[in-house]
Amino acid sequence: PAGLWTVFTLGGVGSKPTAQLEQCSPLANQSLLLLLVLANLTDAPDTPNPYRQAIISALSSATPHAFQINFNSLYTALCEQQKSDQATLLLYMLLHQNGNVRTYVLARTDIENLV
Repeated sequence: PAGLWTVFTLGGVGSKPTAQLEQCSPLANQSLLLLLVLANLTDAPDTPNPYRQAIISALSSATPHAFQINFNSLYTALCEQQKSDQATLLLYMLLHQNGNVRTYVLARTDIENLV
C-alpha cells in the first residue's frame, strides 16, 4: 500500500521541475511510468485490463479495498507536478475513468491550480 501511495504522490517531492524530479526521486518517476504503461495496456477480448481495474477500484468508494487514498493529497500532488507529462497523463486517466476523482476535482474551489 505505501508503495502505491508513493507512486500516486510522486514521491512527495513538491513542485520541482521534471528534471529535478527524476534526479531526486527516480524510483517514484519510474514507478509512475510503469503504472501508466500497465494501466494503458489493451484489454483482452474476454477480460478487462486488471491493472486499470485495480486503479479504478482502489479509488472507488463503492469497492472495499485494503487502503484508502486521500483525494486532497492526491489532488495537491497532481497540481504541484503538472509540468510532468507523467502526472498529467495520470490525471487524465483518473478523470476519464474514475467518477469519484472527477466529482472531487469538479467540486474543488481552487481548480485554477490544476489548470
